[in-house]
Amino acid sequence: MKLDRIDIKILYELQKNGRITNVELAELVNLSPSPCLMRVKKLQAEGYIGGYSAQINIAKLGQTLTVFTEVTLKNHRQIDFARFLAAVEKVDSVVECHLVSGGYDYLLKFVTGGIVEYQTIMERLIDMDVGIDKYFSYVVLKSPIVKSHMPLTSLFPV
Repeated sequence: MKLDRIDIKILYELQKNGRITNVELAELVNLSPSPCLMRVKKLQAEGYIGGYSAQINIAKLGQTLTVFTEVTLKNHRQIDFARFLAAVEKVDSVVECHLVSGGYDYLLKFVTGGIVEYQTIMERLIDMDVGIDKYFSYVVLKSPIVKSHMPLTSLFPV
């Protein structure tokens, strides 16, 4: 499926508000409701829309701690990466994991109930011997900019 600028605009608007009505969406992308709904269904069928979810205001639920962690592995064989990832996937507090280039191998984002919980998780990972050589932790003090949507219209101008 080749996407046009209207498809990109539909995706852009849906990622900002997954609960928008079809009529409102159609208005924003300058279509009538019926063709707009057909496009949305096609985007879903083709896998461009992976699902819909709620954005939870976690601060309302209680205090949390966000930590970014740089992880360097001891070895760099495929099996070493796989063993590390298998262990990290099971850690509920890991909300992001990125294989990166540069001075370390992975950048992880943890959201925990506090520093003690984070340190316990890291100690457990070290004790499991999943190949961690060293890690550096960066505690988030404040997040002045957090966007939940991607800049689709500028990334994919059509």
